[in-house]
Amino acid sequence: MTGTEHEAEAPSRGRTVIRDRVVARIVAKAAGEIDESGGLGRKVLRVPVPGRGPARTEVRVNGDIVTARVAMSVTYPMPVREVARQVRESVRGRVAELTGFTVRQVDIDVAELEHPAPGERTVL
Repeated sequence: MTGTEHEAEAPSRGRTVIRDRVVARIVAKAAGEIDESGGLGRKVLRVPVPGRGPARTEVRVNGDIVTARVAMSVTYPMPVREVARQVRESVRGRVAELTGFTVRQVDIDVAELEHPAPGERTVL
């Protein structure tokens, strides 16, 4: 087993390996499930291009304990702390549900405020 693989023992049926990148994708999807959160603007050679990428994630898995960092945007004028709280809850729940791991900490980096698209209205 390398530093990027994590095993869950099943005595007579074999073993299951869940890689860090899988946990990172689960974290990104869970963050994206909250309507008021989003990914970050995309750039090519430091030039902004249309569209948004997913939230950026970094995870560390030590045994069955996960520490996650999420860089994301929040839709303006939504309350940033409330959206961050919802993202933390979503990440903890999804990772536990899909992997059986425990999320010890979720650090949120709100890197951008996203304005609603023309014609969209954000309700507080």
